[in-house]
Amino acid sequence: MLHYAAVFFVIAIIAAVFGFTGIAAGAAGVAKILFFVFLVLFIVSLIVGRKPDV
Repeated sequence: MLHYAAVFFVIAIIAAVFGFTGIAAGAAGVAKILFFVFLVLFIVSLIVGRKPDV
């Protein structure tokens, strides 16, 4: 998931350099959403993955 966020971020930067502001804004928005989904899933996996020492 973090990989896809990075890919969309790179697409946004390249589109912004070439002047495609609409595509750049859309790709940046998708990258931001994917990054926050990654963060939520990462935190959930940290919480669920903790096992008490018995």
